[in-house]
This record gives sequence, C-alpha cells and structure tokens, in this order.
Amino acid sequence: MELMVKGQGQEPDLDMRRHTRFAVIRNTYRELEDTTLKTWLRWFPEDHFGVFNYNKMRHMIRWRDLEMEVLFRALDRPGDVRKTLSLELTGAWVNEAREVPFSIIEALGDAVGRYPPVVNGKGGPTWQGILMDTNSPDSFNWWYRLSEKEKGKLNPEMWEFFNQPGGLIERDGEFYPNPEAENLLNLKVPSKINYYMFKKEGKTLDHIRIYYCNQYGFIVEGRPVHPEFVDAVHVAKEILYPVPDRVIYIGIDFGLTPAALFGQRLVDGRWIVFEEVISEHMGTARFADMLLPVMNGKYKGFKFQIYGDPAGDNESETDERTPFQILAAKGIKADKAWRNNDTTIRRESLRAPLLRLIDGRPGFLLSPTCEVTRHALKGGFHYRRIQVSGVEKYHEKPEKNQYSHPAEACEYMCLGAGEGQLAVGSQPKVTAKPYKAPHYREQRLGWMA
Repeated sequence: MELMVKGQGQEPDLDMRRHTRFAVIRNTYRELEDTTLKTWLRWFPEDHFGVFNYNKMRHMIRWRDLEMEVLFRALDRPGDVRKTLSLELTGAWVNEAREVPFSIIEALGDAVGRYPPVVNGKGGPTWQGILMDTNSPDSFNWWYRLSEKEKGKLNPEMWEFFNQPGGLIERDGEFYPNPEAENLLNLKVPSKINYYMFKKEGKTLDHIRIYYCNQYGFIVEGRPVHPEFVDAVHVAKEILYPVPDRVIYIGIDFGLTPAALFGQRLVDGRWIVFEEVISEHMGTARFADMLLPVMNGKYKGFKFQIYGDPAGDNESETDERTPFQILAAKGIKADKAWRNNDTTIRRESLRAPLLRLIDGRPGFLLSPTCEVTRHALKGGFHYRRIQVSGVEKYHEKPEKNQYSHPAEACEYMCLGAGEGQLAVGSQPKVTAKPYKAPHYREQRLGWMA
C-alpha cells in the first residue's frame, strides 16, 4: 500500500500526470508469483487498476492522474546486481529482505531516484527510497548487522527500522499471547483460543520464536546438506586451539564471497576445526590479504597445507588470472582439493569424519568460535525445497548463500587432506607439501596533497 501512497504523492509532470516507476523484489520467481504477486493483486485488482502483464512481469497502473509502473523481479544472487544497473526507478519494495543479498540492496539504492528524470533542473522524483519487510533473520544476516550492531552509525534521516510486535511473548520458557499484537481481527482459526497459541502447537522453539515472537534466530529452511552434523555432538564445549607441531589444513572456497576454514587431523584420525575466515563481496587478492595476517599472527610458526575449489583453476571473476595464481602471487601456496569438482566425493569427505567415532569421541569437532560454519552445518547450507503440493521435493544443488561458502571450504579442507581418497577406498596421498606462511606487512593507504 505504501508504494501507492508514494505514487500519489509524486508532483505532477507538465502533462499533469504523476509518473513513477517502482520495482518489487523477491528472492525467487516462484515465491514472487506464489506470494508477493498474489498479495499485490489482492490489494490492486486488475479490474480496477489495469491488466497485469505476466510476460513482462509488469503492472501499469493508470488511475485518475496517476501513472505508476511496477516491475516485479527476482534477485537473489550477487551476480544479479547487473540486472539493476540499468534500471531507472523512483523506489523499490523488497519483500522478505532477509533472503536477498545485501549487494542487491546496495545496487537498488543506486537505481532509485532516477525516475522521473530531471530535465534542465526541473522534475525528478518527489520521494525516492527502498521499503523492506522481513521475518526475523538470524544474527549473521546483514539486516541484523544494520538494525542492531551498526544502527548508531547510520544516518537516521536515511535509515529507519520498525519492529512489529510479535503475536506471542516468552516468559521463563513459556509462551503467552502478546497484548500488543496487531491485526488479530483478520486472523481466524477453527478454535476460540488465540490465533498464535493455536498455530504454535507442534512447532519447534526456533520456529515459534522467529515467526510468532519476532525474535532473531536461526531456522532450517530446507534439507541440510550435512544432516550428520549434530550440534550437541560436533561443537566443542570450549574454544579449540591447534596442536603444536602438527600441520594446519586450510580449505578455501573461492568466488566473490571467499571463505576459509583452518583445521587439523590428529594422530588418531579425529578432526578439530578452530578458525574460520569469512568475507563479504571481495576478490581473491583482497581475501589473501585477510588470510595472511591470520596465518602469520595467531598461527605463526605452524606449517600449512592449503586446498581450494578445483574451479580455482578457472579465471577469476575479477581478474584474468586464476584464483590459485592470485594466491601464489601473494605467497600462499594452494593446491586443488581434488582432480575435479566431484560433489559426491566432496560431500563424503566431510560426511565420513562427522559419522566417525574414535574411542568414544566424535571424529569431527568444531570450535564454538566458528559461528558461521556452525550455522552452516546445522542447516544454513541446505537444499531448497521445491513447492510441490503434497510431496517433499528439493533442488538437486544446494542453495548458494552466506552459509554455503564456509561449509564448502570445510569440505575442501577434508577432501584435500585425504578424506576423499578414503571415501573412494584408496590410501590418502599428499598432493601439497607443508610450508610456512610468508611474512606479511600491512600496506597503509592514504591521501597526499
């Protein structure tokens, strides 16, 4: 509804019409059509506001003096940024914003305010901006970072956050109707009890807290890639540290959001994983600059064996050199984790230690400091469910998101260290020699006039 208010508030052009153009964003076209679009057309039915063009996913609303063009787009990959570069918008609405990468939000911020155009200093949008809504995300989401961690740093005239009261409140582990809950008159159930008290029956605590109490939290949205991971078993009670005089294995997942995991395989075959290096929107060269201080700082004196995505032999997305060549230029010696990117062997290389039990102890133990990897293995790294009525079906490839990168880095670490050979029934062989990290000196940049 707010888009209509903004459209009607636009100053008329020379033709005395109020021209605006908005984009409505969801993470996938399936969800865009099944949820967002149906809600939109219920608010603005075609018999009153014009026929919706399903081929172009466009609703041209001509009503009184209003001419409002609404474009419906699915954007859920960092690579979708280019789709927004040529857009000229008045504003945008991002539905379920937690599912959309922050790089898309940044690009939308540059696309709004371009329509209607300014001509000879006249015209232009009366209002410009982005409206967003979302269910509560987890604490690693960009929404949480901006609304909680960095809220004081944001210009309050540019960013404003609103929290809708949850339907339930939690006290001492019990849930009760929230007297401040909204819209209850329009929420009906075949019972005289409170709508949310009815809905919570049979739900997990995480589901209730996120969807009914509006609390930040983590919930598995699909089928976990590694269901063998059990948080109570595979996460250490205390912070883990490397064992002296043993090689540290590092697994790296490349791309525009590289990640690295540090771990060791102990004498008895158990794995301990104690460090994660997580990035946002950077190339391999910048990621190497993140990695080297960790290798030279906390783990100075250790020897390393580093394995990466076999696709790292292909040219970088930001450089004509391959990621392995870029790392080598920085002094980081890395090798392919496997001769090809066989996902079955890669998954099995992590699955095996997760299922392993050695002298009553788990074959894989993760430090509680590796929070993103922990959430990834709990189910953040998952197969997205396909919306098929009455049948549980999932996509064949895992969802690419903030959790897929550390999880796959963990797979590459285990795969390169020999778990892949064990998975196919052969003896592990070393493909990379241990080495010490090169000295790293931070480069300080500045302006000079």
